[in-house]
Amino acid sequence: MNCIQKLSGIGLACDTNVGGLIEVYIANKGDVASVALDEQSNKIKTITMNETAKFKKYSFRRGSSSFTSTLNVDDTNGINYVETQLSLVFAKMDTPKRIEIAALSLGELVVIVKDCNGLYWYMGYNEAVQASAGGAQSGTARGDANNYTITLTDYSPSYLYEVDPSALADIIEA
Repeated sequence: MNCIQKLSGIGLACDTNVGGLIEVYIANKGDVASVALDEQSNKIKTITMNETAKFKKYSFRRGSSSFTSTLNVDDTNGINYVETQLSLVFAKMDTPKRIEIAALSLGELVVIVKDCNGLYWYMGYNEAVQASAGGAQSGTARGDANNYTITLTDYSPSYLYEVDPSALADIIEA
């Protein structure tokens, strides 16, 4: 079996590039009717929601949250997949956040992540995103963090797809 793929090369990126996340939008996987991937651009061009369902916005302190995608390859077993972990940190423990974190921890989700470069990334294209870890901490000293954390994990055959911003116009709750 010949598994050779056509290569195109990657040029040197000379434009500004920064790390970090700005915001995250989350919905139940069952609320998404369809997701259309444009074959030419290899970006998600349209997302259609069921009835009146919308993605909900989740905000967090700057510099507190991130995602990491890891390629996992085992040639002996023919395994090749990408695991993406989205780590969200929500400052100040309180009852409304506790209830929301509990709901996220039980759900089958889809997630759109906006990074600090203004790009949107889609988690849950192939299968539902699910919670894989979490915690709450009060801190010891006044300067310590008081927060909830949750890690949402996506398994996919490829790295996350970029979402065309035009796909978000009617699917995010204002």
